[in-house]
Amino acid sequence: MHKTRSFSCACTRCGAAVAQRNPFPTVDIVLHRAPQGILLIERGNPPHGWALPGGFIDCGESAEQAAVREALEETGLAVRLTGLLGVYSDPDRDPRFHTLSVAYTVECDDDAIPCAGDDARNARFFPLDALPADIAFDHRRIIADFAKKVSRSA
Repeated sequence: MHKTRSFSCACTRCGAAVAQRNPFPTVDIVLHRAPQGILLIERGNPPHGWALPGGFIDCGESAEQAAVREALEETGLAVRLTGLLGVYSDPDRDPRFHTLSVAYTVECDDDAIPCAGDDARNARFFPLDALPADIAFDHRRIIADFAKKVSRSA
């Protein structure tokens, strides 16, 4: 069963309320440091669990800008995009409503230390072979796609 969350906005021509039922655009970032592993945040809001840093794209913002902003808000890290990992659009990827996520690989200064912020309760690195059991959304799939990409380039 697909989620049918909708929202309303005003028509710019007549001012009438217009209901929209489109997927919500989001971003996720994958930051990997050897030998520390992959950076995850512990979510402070439902659905709880560990997740890749990321969030909703704001109106007037590009996906790339959102990825950099969300990384800074949730981890305190100033990141640089290094590539597009993939687009994830399974209607059931988020238990709250239908989202579409653009996932990027990123890097930051080697001496930068993550610090949880915004709606993140914790931010830390996990080795790829020792991920926590409670990973939110479809982030285990995104991490697996990243691991495949890294193993192919090694």
